[in-house]
Amino acid sequence: MFVHVYQYQHEQVQDGRRTAGESQTEDSVNKDAEEYFGESMADLDVETWETVEYEGDPIQRRALTLDDVVAVSVPREPADDDDPDLPGRTLQVRTGGGETFIPQAEIVEVQDTTLEET
Repeated sequence: MFVHVYQYQHEQVQDGRRTAGESQTEDSVNKDAEEYFGESMADLDVETWETVEYEGDPIQRRALTLDDVVAVSVPREPADDDDPDLPGRTLQVRTGGGETFIPQAEIVEVQDTTLEET
């Protein structure tokens, strides 16, 4: 299966003046990615968090896409470290190689990729 989720965390900035949608690097780096890193951003394996608004406060969100998933479990009770001030909760994702826990996540899409399109 193919699984697409959003994961959330608290804003990681020093000044509390950032607004939703504002890039965390835009203020300090004004170069295109290829000039700055020497290669295209699509070729780099980086985590990209964007700032979004949740209940009037800026928080960070990233999209995660997982392939070859066997099962996704959403526990009935929140995990001990789930933050009630953020959307989502800890998800358990099982693959052929083991299991992964994704804290503060919301399911966007789950699709069985083994079915052939008709």
